[in-house]
Order: sequence, then C-alpha cells, then structure tokens
Amino acid sequence: MTKVLPIAPRPARIPHEIEQLGFKRIDEYHWMKDDNWQAVLRDPGQIKADVKTALEAENAYSAEMLSETKALQDQIFQEMKGRIKEDDAGVPSPDGPFEYYSRYDIGGQHPVIARRPRFDAAFGTPLPSVEETRPQEDVLLDEDARAKAMKAQGFDFYETADAQHSPDHALFAWGEDTQGSEYFRVYVKDLKTGEILPDPIESCNGGFTFSPCSQWIFWVWRDENSRPARIFRRPARGGEDVLVYDEPDDGFFIHVGTLSSDAFISIGTGNHETSETWLIPAADPTAAPACVAERVDGVQYDVDHWDDRFIIRTNADGAIDFKVMESMAAHPSRETWTDRVPYRPGVYVTGAGVFKRHMVRVERHNANTRIVITRKADGAEHTIAVAEEAYSLGMSGGYEYDTEVLRYGYTSPTTPAQTFDYNMETREQVLRKTQVIPSGHNPKDYVARRLYAKAPDGEDVPVTVLMKASIKLDGSAPILLYGYGSYGMSMDPGFSIRSLSLVNRGWIYAIAHIRGGTEKGYGWFLDGRKDKKTNTFIDFIACAEALVKDGYGSAGRIVAYGGSAGGMLMGAVANMRPELWAGVIGAVPFVDVLNTMSDTTLPLTPPEWPEWGNPLEDKTAYETIRAYSPYDNIDARAYPPVLATGGLSDPRVTYWEPMKWIARLREKSTSDAPMLLKINMDAGHGGASGRFDFLKEIAFDYAFAIWAVEKGWQ
Repeated sequence: MTKVLPIAPRPARIPHEIEQLGFKRIDEYHWMKDDNWQAVLRDPGQIKADVKTALEAENAYSAEMLSETKALQDQIFQEMKGRIKEDDAGVPSPDGPFEYYSRYDIGGQHPVIARRPRFDAAFGTPLPSVEETRPQEDVLLDEDARAKAMKAQGFDFYETADAQHSPDHALFAWGEDTQGSEYFRVYVKDLKTGEILPDPIESCNGGFTFSPCSQWIFWVWRDENSRPARIFRRPARGGEDVLVYDEPDDGFFIHVGTLSSDAFISIGTGNHETSETWLIPAADPTAAPACVAERVDGVQYDVDHWDDRFIIRTNADGAIDFKVMESMAAHPSRETWTDRVPYRPGVYVTGAGVFKRHMVRVERHNANTRIVITRKADGAEHTIAVAEEAYSLGMSGGYEYDTEVLRYGYTSPTTPAQTFDYNMETREQVLRKTQVIPSGHNPKDYVARRLYAKAPDGEDVPVTVLMKASIKLDGSAPILLYGYGSYGMSMDPGFSIRSLSLVNRGWIYAIAHIRGGTEKGYGWFLDGRKDKKTNTFIDFIACAEALVKDGYGSAGRIVAYGGSAGGMLMGAVANMRPELWAGVIGAVPFVDVLNTMSDTTLPLTPPEWPEWGNPLEDKTAYETIRAYSPYDNIDARAYPPVLATGGLSDPRVTYWEPMKWIARLREKSTSDAPMLLKINMDAGHGGASGRFDFLKEIAFDYAFAIWAVEKGWQ
C-alpha cells in the first residue's frame, strides 16, 4: 500500500507592496516578520501567536515527512558521537606559573575550563596528561554545570564566549548567552575565594579583554538592534562603566583586545572593506584611545607591537593580497609605515603575529596554507609547509610572548587533527596531540583529492574531494557538495567526524572553493561580491558539473549543502539549475537578500552593504540584488526537495528568512518534491548548544540528504 504523505502547511498569503527607488515588489509573506523581533531575541516567548503557530506546524510537518528516517538519524548520530573521545582534553597552554586548558567529562555537552601548575621540562619532553594531574587541577568554569543550572531555570540554550583569565591569574571572566541571541552577560570570578562577583556586565556582544595590569575590563556593548556599537571600561572587580569609544558608523563592527607585547590595548573597527585601529597604552589604561591611521575607504590594516616597532598587515597601496609593513615610530601613524614583506600577487597574507624574537605570518596560495617564521635578529626566514594535496594548517592561540615555541595545528580530510609545538629557533617540533577517534579510523581507507573545475569565464575553481579508496568512479556515487563563498571566508579542508557518516555509506563529500572566499587570495573574494556575486553561484554549478564530467557522480544525485551566506548560495543554485540536485539543504539560509539589505533596523544590514551593495540608495545595487536574491527569483520550476533550518533567536539570519523561502517554494514549485522547514525554537545562528545536541541536527540534515537521493524526487 502506498504511504499517504502528510499535507504540507499552506501559510496565508497577504500581499504587501514595497516601493523603493522607483521599483515596486510584492511580498506575500511579509507578515511572518515579527515587528517586535528585538524583544523576541531576548525573550522568544514574545513571538506573535500566529507566527508561533505557523512555525510549530512547519516543524511538525517536517518531522512527519522524515519520520521514516528516525532510525537512520539516530544511527548517524551514534556514529558521529562514537568518533568523539568523550573525556577529551586540549593541550595545556602555559602562562606564567600555570597551564590553562579545557576538557570534557564523559557525557558532558560543554567543557570544563581549568588550570594546573606549570610543568617545565626540556623541549620535547612528554608532559603529564590532564588526567594524571587532576588532583592539582583548579576548575575555573564548569560549563556543563552552569548549563544544567540554566536549564533548571527554563533556558535550554547555553553558550559561552571569550572565557579568559586575568594576566595576574587572580580573576576569571566569561560571557554567557542563554537564548542564542548573542547578547552575553559577562561574569567575573575571584579565583582565590571561588566567588562569582556581583554586578555582571550586561548586553555584551561576547567580546572583552582584561587590561595587562589586570585592573580593568574593556568590553563591547551590543545595542538594541544587536550591533556592537561601543567600548566600555570598568574596574575588573566591578564598578562604574565608562564609555571609551563610540563608533559613529552603523556599518562598522568593533572589537577590543591587547597587542602581543602587552604594551597596548587595541580597539579595532571596520567593515568588510575598510578598517581602523585605536591604541591605549597599557601603562595608562584610562587614557583616551589614539587613532593609528584614519579610515580610508577600501584600506584595511591591523597592528601588532614588537617591542621597538609596530607590525602592520595591510592592503594599502593596492596590495590586494595584503603585505606586511612596519613602523619604528613611537606612534605608528600612516606616514611612518615601510614595507617589511612586499606585496606578492597571488600570495595572500592571512595573518601576522609576533613573539619577542620571531614574527610569524600565515600565507595562502592556491587554496593551501603555509606558516612563515622570521627571526628578528637577522631577518632569516623559513617555512612550515605540508606536501598533501589538500589540508589545513594554522597557528593555535597561546598566552606567552617571550617564548621560542609556536603551537600550530594540522589536519586534512583523511588525517585527524594534530597539535604540534615548534621551536622557532632550532626548528625542532613535537607532536603534542592527535585527535583520537574511539570508533576507529584508518586514513588509508580514504582518498582526498584536489580537483579543478573550469568556470565559464576560464577560472579554475578548486574542489576538495573525500571518498573511500575503494570507490568506483562510474557516476553512481551520490555526492554532497558543500559551499559558502562569501565574506572572504576560506573553507579550508580538514578532518570531519561528520562527513565520514556519508563517505562510509559510499557517498563522495566535496567542498567547492568558490569565488567569494579567499582560497585563491583576496582577489578571489573580490571576484565574488557586489556586482560580481553571481560568480559564486556559477562557480558552484561548475564544480557540480565537473564532478559529473569526471565520473564522480551524476546530475540528480548531488545534494547541495550550505549555511548562512552559503544558504543564499543554495537558494540561488536551486533557482538556476534545479535539475542538478537530488536535494538542497539551506542551514540558517540568508535568502531574503533584497528585503534584509533594505531594512536598516536589522543587525547586519548597514555592515553588510560593502558586501552586497546598498539597495536603499543605489539603483544599480537594487537591480543587481533583485536579479539573484533567492526569495525574489523563485518561479514555476520543478524544484528538488529542500530542507531549510533556522533558529528563533538568530540575530544574523532571522527566522523569517527560511520561513518565507519555504512558503514561496511550496507555492511556486511544479514538482511534487517536499519543501521542509525546521526551526529550533531554543537556539540562534549556530544551532543547538552542546556538542552532542548539535550533532543531532547534523544527523537530521544528513538523513534528509540520504532520503532525498533514495526517493529520487526528480
């Protein structure tokens, strides 16, 4: 007997006319946006009754449609969980008399942050494990216990940000979000008494820093539109908040920290194409900040301090892929900058940091990374590089400035993450940790390849492929093709405990390194934004077609997967080439681009104009966005099945974007393929909190992918 499918919700269509720059458009699902959304971020219980009812109906429909996959979801979840060492611990990071680390208890959803006395030994000598020194451990924050306490108060979501100790090791502070809205409350703990001090910081965006003298906390205030807007200073043990910096541009993000030498407190501000830095001398932390170099449209720079000089990474003077400059002045104003590492087209300097006797920079070339170390005394350079086709290599954070030891991480699609300590002077290195896969993992069972797809304009688009070594390239394997392609974010290929659940089932997992990211340099990013945004979508389609052409898969057996701005990519490619996909997964998808970029009250609208254009003032930008905005280009097409996910408290991609997208897809699609919406009513942009609960959401997505291929809705 044929199973009777559940009836999909049919949300009300209430035409709402929008007139803008002489253009008119009709949005039938405008009503889904709660006019009181700011209050909903802080208290999801205030959501409008009709919207809540509609969301609950969508969740129920999706659950019923995928009910036959429940056993599969649980199996995938158990597989992924089985690849996690439940009582795992990070490599302790030394700082003065202590070593700081985080660890998990068996069954724990959240980490324990702790410290132990420092163990000094010759470089390369094995350190005692965290388990061995547990009697000497000082627990700074048990996040799992805090999460359980919050749950008892009715908060199912729990996330921390910027947990850090004071330089004098007397205090510990952390930001806490119990809604998923990214409004953090910052607590300070006295490590001598164990007391959590009264009067926590409210409405922080999660960013803060102790002053090097440990007497002050500088923190970032998030306004009612959920934008980081001001820097305040308060005594570290509590007291009056004093305004330090007020950003005049609604389109700029701000952050605060300290420079490597601890000689300055730094305030950074900027958008996606322009930046500015202000410095406060650590010797006088209540002094007014001084601007390093006034903002100039299109010029970005960041600053670090190297005792007798400043190091500046910048794209000034047309250095598209950035260069490294230095200033020997007491105040590094722009006219004092000189080239230290000249600009080399195609070699993207992604970061530069300093230790007392060495500078370290990370460079990306042709979608792979390398670490370059420079000795201060004589300028001699050497490189840490890897010979694999596709991998991820990067510096890990540390606390100490006066050290010869650099900690870095390495991983590849076949190789679990490894942590190394590297002596920058002697070039000796020690493997401190290899990610343990309790259920077992043999890298030789898998193959990772770097392919290149030819875009219509001739560009070679890198594609990273992971598959079983035994797989036959006859086009029969289903493919999950992941993409992002925005904001200059690089999708570096690393080991994933998640993708193996598909690969072990005979799937091919592929990452499309498309324009809009920086895998091939900053110019790769510039070629995938504003009026060139469609390159991102065309590249992704070219990657899919190349995989088909080379026998990795076939049209109609590829599931496209992307989140946030990658969800916009999903919406665009679903509109452009629906027949290519067996299914499309848009996680917290930014699909209502034109409406969102026209709403100045939303958190990310003014800061995002440099990325997409301003359709409120620029007709060309309006027409460009209108031409690709996924929600605005849904038409009568035979769409594949689509799964959209979101979070009710998400301040980045608001819940109504996936809600509206699915409603219009369901209305317009000429196929019988289901359009599914799953909104987490207790989470924000990052999904469920807790390492295991989050995996359940991924298992749901993967089960949808397998189901979509097996059903063959095309």
